[in-house]
Amino acid sequence: MANLTVGLILEKIASKDKDYRYMATSDLLNELQKESFKADSETERKVSQIVLQQLDDASGDISGIAVKCLGPLVKKVNENKIVEIVESLCTRLLTGKDHQRDIASIALKTVVSEIASGTVAQCVVAALTPKLIKGITATDTSTEVKSECLDILCDVLHRFGALLVPEHEKLLNALLVQLNLQRAGLRKRAIQCLATLAACMSDDLLGRATVSVVDLLKNKDVKPDMTRTNIQMICAFCRAVGYRFGPHLNEVVPLLISYCQNASENDDELRENSLQALESFVLRCPRDVAEHCGTILDLALEYLSYDPNFTDDMEEDQDEDMDGEEEDDEESADEYSDDEDVSWKVRRAAAKCLSAVISSRPEMLSTLYSKACPRLIDRFREREENVKIDVFNAFIDLLRQTGNVTKASSEINPSSPLYMLQQEVPKVVRTLNRQLREKSVKTRVGAFSVLKELVVVLPNCLSDHMASLLPGVEKALNDKSSNSNLKIEALTFTRLVMPSHSPSVFHPHIQALSGPVLAAVNERYYKVTAEALRVCGELVKAIRPDQGSTFNFVPYVQPIYGAILKRLTAQDQDQEVKECAIFCMGLVVSILGDKLERELPVSLSLLLDRLRNEITRLTAVKAFATIAESPLKINLNAVLEQVIAELTTFLRKANRALRQASLGTLNALLVSYGDKIGNASYDSIITELSALISDADLHMAALALELCCTMMADKKHHISAGNAVREKVLPQALVLVRSSLLQGQALQTLQTFFASLVQSASTFDMLLEALLSSAKNSSSMGGPASKQAFHSVAQCAAVLCLAAGDAKCLSTVAMLVNGLKTGGHDALLSLLCLGEIGRRKDLSSVPDIESVIIRSFQSPSEEIKSAASYALGNVAVGNLSKYLPFILGQIDRQSKLQYLLLHSLKEVIARQSSDEAGKIELQDADVQKILSLLFNYCESEEEGVRNVVAECLGKLALIEPERLVPALKARTSSTSAFTRATVVIAIKYTIVERPQPIDGHIKLCISSFLMLIKDGDRHVRRAAVSALSTAGHNKPSLVKELLPVLFPLLYEQTVVKKELIRTVDLGPFKHTVDDGLELRKGAFECVDTLLDSCLDQIDPSAFLTYLLSGLSDHYDVKMPCHLILSKLAEKCPSAVIAVLDVLVEPLEKTVTNKTKPDAVKQEVDRNEDMIRSALRAIDSLDRISGESSPRFRAFINNVVKSGTLAEKYNAVRHESDTVVAGDVMDMS
Repeated sequence: MANLTVGLILEKIASKDKDYRYMATSDLLNELQKESFKADSETERKVSQIVLQQLDDASGDISGIAVKCLGPLVKKVNENKIVEIVESLCTRLLTGKDHQRDIASIALKTVVSEIASGTVAQCVVAALTPKLIKGITATDTSTEVKSECLDILCDVLHRFGALLVPEHEKLLNALLVQLNLQRAGLRKRAIQCLATLAACMSDDLLGRATVSVVDLLKNKDVKPDMTRTNIQMICAFCRAVGYRFGPHLNEVVPLLISYCQNASENDDELRENSLQALESFVLRCPRDVAEHCGTILDLALEYLSYDPNFTDDMEEDQDEDMDGEEEDDEESADEYSDDEDVSWKVRRAAAKCLSAVISSRPEMLSTLYSKACPRLIDRFREREENVKIDVFNAFIDLLRQTGNVTKASSEINPSSPLYMLQQEVPKVVRTLNRQLREKSVKTRVGAFSVLKELVVVLPNCLSDHMASLLPGVEKALNDKSSNSNLKIEALTFTRLVMPSHSPSVFHPHIQALSGPVLAAVNERYYKVTAEALRVCGELVKAIRPDQGSTFNFVPYVQPIYGAILKRLTAQDQDQEVKECAIFCMGLVVSILGDKLERELPVSLSLLLDRLRNEITRLTAVKAFATIAESPLKINLNAVLEQVIAELTTFLRKANRALRQASLGTLNALLVSYGDKIGNASYDSIITELSALISDADLHMAALALELCCTMMADKKHHISAGNAVREKVLPQALVLVRSSLLQGQALQTLQTFFASLVQSASTFDMLLEALLSSAKNSSSMGGPASKQAFHSVAQCAAVLCLAAGDAKCLSTVAMLVNGLKTGGHDALLSLLCLGEIGRRKDLSSVPDIESVIIRSFQSPSEEIKSAASYALGNVAVGNLSKYLPFILGQIDRQSKLQYLLLHSLKEVIARQSSDEAGKIELQDADVQKILSLLFNYCESEEEGVRNVVAECLGKLALIEPERLVPALKARTSSTSAFTRATVVIAIKYTIVERPQPIDGHIKLCISSFLMLIKDGDRHVRRAAVSALSTAGHNKPSLVKELLPVLFPLLYEQTVVKKELIRTVDLGPFKHTVDDGLELRKGAFECVDTLLDSCLDQIDPSAFLTYLLSGLSDHYDVKMPCHLILSKLAEKCPSAVIAVLDVLVEPLEKTVTNKTKPDAVKQEVDRNEDMIRSALRAIDSLDRISGESSPRFRAFINNVVKSGTLAEKYNAVRHESDTVVAGDVMDMS
């Protein structure tokens, strides 16, 4: 059927009527585009012939459609026919007339872009390439033909460069010659071809090409335009091949710096090209350019102010005030114009080169602040607007890099980047104030962008400068010449600066600021309106920061309320504006409600309507939470019951964010208005809460339990609420307490829940029995309880006993002890309960409790032994003077029970070190005896004993740092590897997140512990790596100064060491054991931690070599490596882009890895996890790669986005987009 249709079309194409031919050619295009089109060999021949004929049609419209026909045609005909088409087109290109040449060129580009890779591409490339080379190299070829041949060759190399490996040398030789042509356009196209070829050339050919260009650069007698071409070629090579160009930098960088400095006065283009090449070196070869970065920085700073045709005293603003004279100066500067002056291009190139250094070298931040920061601030006065924006962007990059480096540590000391930035703030503000007065909208937008970033990185830095800055904001909002972008930037800056500074800073300016902001609320463009409403919210907080504020806010109440009400009542507006208006009205009512008593019924009614609207209900829920938490106790009688009813129905909705917000708002309303809510509302809330209490969502369960506690605490309803909770919620709570997932906030809230329930419902015996029964094996409760369930039940039971009073508590303890004496079945739970109660209450009045507990050390069950150890230690915490000597004495006498007794001792020490009030209870004699005992066990053969000893020593050091730290340091030089490892692990336990007195002692000697990372014993090295990781996470300031020395030693631990790999003979088969695996995994995890806290100390380029080996390592090592790669892509993109090509191979092996057919489910799951982990890293790389690496782009298109991987990759990408969107929402 297709052949018949095509036959009819071909007959029409032969018509002499131009319109017929046009319509027939269009029909042919439509036919070729159909998936069902299939032609026999004769039809293929005819169609190919006709399409080629139509290319010569006198009508441009017809020849244009014929070119479009080639795209689908080359996908439908056989490869021989495609080769014939290509050869025919080449003939027209090389020997045809001008019209034929242009059409043939477009047609060949279409064919190259549409043909599929594989054998067809190989045949086409083999036929096309020699003819293109001939067209480029032949002496009689016209300039136009050469130009077209170079364009087509660039496309061929871009798509199929890897198929042309045998022709690479010939192509290279042909293209290098073109760099010497007189026509600049041809040289530019040759550069593009060579750069595309370089991406797939071997290192040898790349080296030859680079050397030939560098040799030309060394020749000072070459014409300036040829020198510029050679520099552009060097730059293009570097951009194309990245790190592979690194070995040539030592030769090239000095040459370019020399050309830049020695160029003639009029050769600004040469300076620009040199700076652009240096920028590409910084971005694409970060490791090899490191030694030249200081020189490149100095050069960029020198030419940042290069302006030979214009003299301007950059220091004048230091002495003059910022009034009329200054504006006159600016106007006179603006009057200067010289169309032939291109020095601005040099300054722009210098600014971009400087920006490259800033964004890729976090370790140079201190140098950048001392050298670059003052110069950048001076150049804010740049007279060329485009250059000025680049200067602003460079300074913004400096601020962002400061934020990245100091994110984990906000301390400001004279050596910190934040301190250096703080010193420059007055000058920044003074200079930017001048920019905010300029007429150019683009300049003022750039100035606000700088101020926004400054406020984010260094909050509260503009307190002394607000008076000078706010007029610029007012001008931006009031000026009729301002566009929407400028207004949004000014409003965004205002929104960011207000919460980061004290409200009193803004009080003198509220009158001037409120007018323009409220006017912006009525703007027609929704983005301006939404931002203005957000500023209104901050304005409301500022005018009445607290009840005791002396600022007279009353005059502003009605104007603000009126502006927001107008937006709140409007129906035909953007969703973003609706949400901002609702949020803002919630703030106004909560903060200014006592001055709006007449208006409250209207506004609350509107908010209730928005609560009932599915589109705006989430924002309205949050608005009512804000109102409920107001100290003004706003009168909500008119809407309270309706709001409670709506919120209760939201608890069963599928939207998790809505349920979470509703729980929070209900809690706030019950706390503030519980006495005004009826019993029916309480009952309906409790009914809905019972469905939310499960381990499927522990955060939601914790919020639901917290709401239950709030209801039971209400004086008016506590009895009825307690009974309802006992009936409807308690069964779910007893199921939850058995969950192996229960921990953290959910567990804490559950304990509070049981304490509140016993006080509200007064049913202690029933609750205790239900709790203890929940831990027993029961088919109705879902089978055996987990280990975590026993601990959870014990903690809840302990809190329950204490809440019920001393009598109930002691009777429960007596029952538990009797159960242990008689050998009851519930020994495990009894021991854990005794421990939890003993930790919270002195049990010395219970006779012989310690002997009863220690008797359980003889149990055959390991779980009971562990529980007894835990119980003994925690009971001792309740009365140290009685039970600690008992434990120490038992350690001396009971050699077989030492491990368990040490665990008891660990519980005692751990509780003391975390309890400020309890520290004084540990006497000096006790500490000395404990120390002597612990140091004796440092050399124990059992690793478990050594780990317990290390934790005891670390926790004890928190109590007695003066005594412990020197003692631990002395043992770092012990001859015993076990002792060295133990003291290093001990020091890890001393580094906790909160500030401690021990911090100063550790900082003086921590190098003695961490330098054991080069110890001869792998256990000691592993301990040192773990300690470094803990310090980097909890207190990076302790190790920052040591990192330049430690990083090379840490990287060394990531290398596979053959001497640590051994083979174990298991009889039927042999098993390979890698003793260095844990160390390598720990080392990479340590780097991952330090990336977050000490980014400025890491040279990413130096580390990437080790990361590449980790990406090909064992499963356990690959996983942290993928995470590190994702972080580096986000924080140091230029370093990662430089090695994109070599990252492809290990990542491709990982994502295409297949498990064996007989693999068990665990192996299959592990492999799937590894593939997902690699895909997350690939997604991070894809977001920064652009078109910088053809190999990586091909990997993404041909491997990741095809076949079964495509679905997994899309899922990972969606997950990443969701997280980013969530972060943005959190920030807003």
